Amino acid sequence: MKNNFKIILTAIIAVLIGLGAGYFIFGNASDQSLAMDAPDHSKEVSATTGEEIWTCSMHPQIRQKEAGDCALCGMDLIPLEDNSSNDPLVLEMTPAAVKLANIQTSIIGESVGASGKTIRLSGKVQADERLASSQVAHVPGRIEKLFVSFTGEQVQAGQEIARLYSPELITAQRELLEALKLQAISPGLLEAARNKLRYWKIGNSTIERIEQQGIVQETFTVYAEESGIVSQKRVSVGDYVQQGQALFELMNLSKVWVLFDAYEEDLAAIHVGDKIEFSTPSLANKTLQTRVTFIDPIINPNTRVASIRTEVQNRKGLLKPEMLVYGNLERRSKSNTQWSIPKTAVLWTGKRSVVYVKMPDRKIPSFQFRTIEIGEAQGDTYQVLSGLEAGEEVVTYGSFAIDAAAQLNNQASMMNQNVVVKNESRNLALPDYTRLTPTAFKKQLAAVSDAYLLLKDALVATDGQLAIRTARQVLEALAKVDKNLLEADPQGYWMDQLLAMESHGGKISALDDVEAQRKQFDFLSQLLIESIKVFGVVSDTLYVQHCPMVNGNQGADWLSREDKVRNPYFGDKMMTCGVVKTTIDKDFKNP
Repeated sequence: MKNNFKIILTAIIAVLIGLGAGYFIFGNASDQSLAMDAPDHSKEVSATTGEEIWTCSMHPQIRQKEAGDCALCGMDLIPLEDNSSNDPLVLEMTPAAVKLANIQTSIIGESVGASGKTIRLSGKVQADERLASSQVAHVPGRIEKLFVSFTGEQVQAGQEIARLYSPELITAQRELLEALKLQAISPGLLEAARNKLRYWKIGNSTIERIEQQGIVQETFTVYAEESGIVSQKRVSVGDYVQQGQALFELMNLSKVWVLFDAYEEDLAAIHVGDKIEFSTPSLANKTLQTRVTFIDPIINPNTRVASIRTEVQNRKGLLKPEMLVYGNLERRSKSNTQWSIPKTAVLWTGKRSVVYVKMPDRKIPSFQFRTIEIGEAQGDTYQVLSGLEAGEEVVTYGSFAIDAAAQLNNQASMMNQNVVVKNESRNLALPDYTRLTPTAFKKQLAAVSDAYLLLKDALVATDGQLAIRTARQVLEALAKVDKNLLEADPQGYWMDQLLAMESHGGKISALDDVEAQRKQFDFLSQLLIESIKVFGVVSDTLYVQHCPMVNGNQGADWLSREDKVRNPYFGDKMMTCGVVKTTIDKDFKNP
């Protein structure tokens, strides 16, 4: 009997284990297959029911309502909200995705040979001379009352600070009232009387009150014109002041100077922009940071030091003039203010190149798309000229995997830089270099637009082969643009635009599919439109046209020399779909 019971119990346990394993294997697989077949439906369910959606950091098209593995790569799925970055330049990945992509990083530091010597400095806090002001009397008179009575008192702009008795103002008011009576005969006399009071900074509301009441006001209130503390009190009650005489000296301490003394032998290693960490005995255990904004060009003949000025925000008033400060500045020569990164970190080479920087202090591994400027190659490394700072962590292996994932997520990537180009805030912040741009450069840019219009016509005709040939003409016209015609800032802006236009133009010339060409044409159009707005045209008139139905109703723009719409994104399917958005002529200015 006991043996039979054991056999039955063993059979029941085996059945339960088999059912559990079958549900785990086939049930989970079913969920994943549904996620692949209808990812959009699962997303809709989440929007209406509030259920949590799980996705893959490497394959964002995967969507399902339960945790599990990605059907494409087998990685653990993560909650959608944990993988959604509001910044189009930052891609978030799971630790499993980072491991699978074999992503490796290196911390950027100063080049070998940096001295590492610290320059110790001492100095004092001083008021910012640019924020000093004098409160003056605009009318002559006797001080009847002071509302600010001592040095060091805080004054706010608009505050009552004194009351004056002025015989001259009393006479001017009587003249005003008399002129008011003669308004019908001599209106000019009334206006002259009003202007006399306005000249003494008497407000229109006060003048209107005097006219309405018909009463001469014996004393007038003086209001503070600036905020600050009283550094010097120049008058007392009963004093007679002249017009323009200073009543108080004010000192605004919302921002202060911290002046350090630097010896002659250290000056060669100190540059504007260098960071200084400093402390003061009054703020124990607190270290502040600032940067050098000015180096005194004259050496003090008595102390043999030069003054090093820095600026510090002081809204809470913790730093007070004459406080002693002690600072440290990391000494560096010009040769070691730059550093190098491995060639494997750079996605595409050129003066301006792309790297991915790991964001610090993030729960989810996050990588920021960053454009940097590189110099000459040094063995297996490139010299970094700008775009990176010491201590930042740069991806040295696995950048292509990150870039591919960013492209799938419709975020900024090497082949999808239009995420930045079409950003609304960027368009609103376009610079205006029309006056700084010489006519020769505008003519070269016009040649680029001429080639672009041929490409546009090819896409209107849905002719892929013609689009390839005209795209090459665009690249040839871009190559003939002389950047040296521009000054420093316009030249830097143009180089950014040029590299992106060459990238998208090159893609058009290498693609056979017209629809793929049109996607790259959208990117190219945005870049050229911005360039023409920024640098201007000589005499031509161009029309920015817009179709709201391109890219899944997200819309797209293009340039045309005629105001008649001929749509390059749909061709014969919807030839006239679009409107004229902007007209660019020689008088056009960015809003």
